[in-house]
Amino acid sequence: MDSAALAVTAADIEAARERIRGGIYESPCVESIPLSKLTGAHIFCKLDYLQRTGSFKERGARNALLQLPHAARARGVIAASAGNHAQGIAYHGSLLGIPVTVVMPRFAPLIKVTNCRNLGATVVLHGEDLTEARAKAQELAEERGLTFIHPYDNAHVVAGQGTMGLEILEQTPEVEAIVVPVGGGGLIGGIGIAVKARKPSVELIGVEPENAPSLAAAFARHGPVQVAMSPTLADGLAVAQTGAINYPIARRVVDRLVTVDEASIALAILRLVELEKSVVEGAGAAPLAAFLAGRLDHLKDRRVVLVLCGGNIDLTILDRVIETGLVTDGRLARFSVSISDRPGGLARLTSVIAETGASVKEIVHDRTFAGPDLSAVRVVCVVETTGHEHVRRLHEALGNAGIRVEA
Repeated sequence: MDSAALAVTAADIEAARERIRGGIYESPCVESIPLSKLTGAHIFCKLDYLQRTGSFKERGARNALLQLPHAARARGVIAASAGNHAQGIAYHGSLLGIPVTVVMPRFAPLIKVTNCRNLGATVVLHGEDLTEARAKAQELAEERGLTFIHPYDNAHVVAGQGTMGLEILEQTPEVEAIVVPVGGGGLIGGIGIAVKARKPSVELIGVEPENAPSLAAAFARHGPVQVAMSPTLADGLAVAQTGAINYPIARRVVDRLVTVDEASIALAILRLVELEKSVVEGAGAAPLAAFLAGRLDHLKDRRVVLVLCGGNIDLTILDRVIETGLVTDGRLARFSVSISDRPGGLARLTSVIAETGASVKEIVHDRTFAGPDLSAVRVVCVVETTGHEHVRRLHEALGNAGIRVEA
């Protein structure tokens, strides 16, 4: 076995749990009847987005900070993060009296930047992505004598994240599978070490966004490699390369790895809001997204824990995420029709829409690009429906009324 895979042991995680006890919220792992009906599995949700800063990252942050020598504590620490690790370090640094500087990419969600500042950290915005932010943080660490705490490629951090696995086993002892979001690999590695030591029969499944598949690439290439990334709703998982410590651990403990598309992530956020009354960020919604994308059908009828590990979604994009989910769900549809520009033309269109039970959300007249027939007008409609079948019936009803749907 690769010696790096032993960089974190089950004993380290047990010790971490005692070390951080009292400073970390032991979040509940609750049964979800609506998600069980939706997925066909017996679903339990580990609600770690209920941590003080809205993320599991507090676990590793506190464990790492508590093991710093006195002199290092006095000088302070520095971290690089898109938000959740930064908030965890900032919060627990303030509790422990340790000065904290965090370097965040310029694209970092505003709510996370604001929260870090409110928690007392010095925030430096630098770089287009986490790789550039991390390089800046390491540069500042050397210049100022600060201790750099890596967000996932750090044994103390991994051990802290693994404490969640111990809680899951105690709260849901009959669990058969655990579905975990994957970014740099620290969370799934820590959970995997803890769970496999106590109950090796549990299937550990990782979920990555298709736009940032760093662990999938590492598995394919037999080692961590840089991947080209695209923007993703799961910004907390947007990591270009799996951690060097985490790769051999993941290779040993992960039983299955799947990727999910952006539409499925958006739909999962919507489902959690509607069915669980939980506002979860894209990274935290990834486990449910894997079910919705049909990637976990083999788990039907099994007892499954979904790790909902982050709730810091940027409120400025939440409405867009919800609308994207509604479109994916077929509950928000847009189409264009050509109707008579004479009195009664629009009334006839809206009458057909109403008769099918759809609700008009927006109607826009487009006379300029309606074509050479001056007696006709192009109308772009956005309607609320109950699903894809409802949209099909609406289009059919419009056709039967002699109103041709263009798009």
